[in-house]
Amino acid sequence: MIRVDGLTKKFATVTAVDHINFSCHQGEVFAFLGPNGAGKTTTIRLILAILTPTEGRITVNGIDVRENPESARRQMGAVLEENGLYDRLTAWENVSFFGELYGMEKNRLRQRIEELFALLGIEEFAYRRAGGLSKGTKQKVAVARALVADPPVLLLDEPTAGLDVLTQKTILSLIKTERDRGKCIIYSTHIMSEAEQASDRIAIIHHGRIRALGTPEELKQKTGKAGLEDVFLEVVREQL
Repeated sequence: MIRVDGLTKKFATVTAVDHINFSCHQGEVFAFLGPNGAGKTTTIRLILAILTPTEGRITVNGIDVRENPESARRQMGAVLEENGLYDRLTAWENVSFFGELYGMEKNRLRQRIEELFALLGIEEFAYRRAGGLSKGTKQKVAVARALVADPPVLLLDEPTAGLDVLTQKTILSLIKTERDRGKCIIYSTHIMSEAEQASDRIAIIHHGRIRALGTPEELKQKTGKAGLEDVFLEVVREQL
């Protein structure tokens, strides 16, 4: 479980995240929906302890992220906007290296990589260097790396941005599978249809603040709108 209380991040005169509160539970996909610059990526980086909050508290499975960042990180797998793969390593080596960092037993690690590569349809690329892979295949490798140690919490920052439809569907299907396995998943996107399709609850974030939060149906009922795009426009318009 992730719990965020009063989270704020300021960069000089810019407040990127402004006193936000939310929680994400086991077996739940919680989506941050908002335009570029809304605060989605900053929030995920704060949870991962890549950034330090100006104010507020974050706990991951009861671990205070600020006080015990390394312990908290071991609870989480992440896919960030920049995939972070080592171009000179093969797809397999990139994922294996990450599993070794988590202390996975050798045979279990090999079995887990085989499972994930099969699920993601990237077996044929296992021994190709990451630098020569397509954007979609690189993203699948990044997803495999995030999942290899089977962490209870996943943080996915725009994981399908710029990908073809088939790759998007593969990743969204895997997100649902991991949710059904009991994972706590935070997922950021600016794509309305994806948020509605993949998420149990949605936080609409704009200018660093959560403007609305609820299930897709709850958000529609609150605004009287039939579609999530209209919900988003209505919520954002109210803040202008």
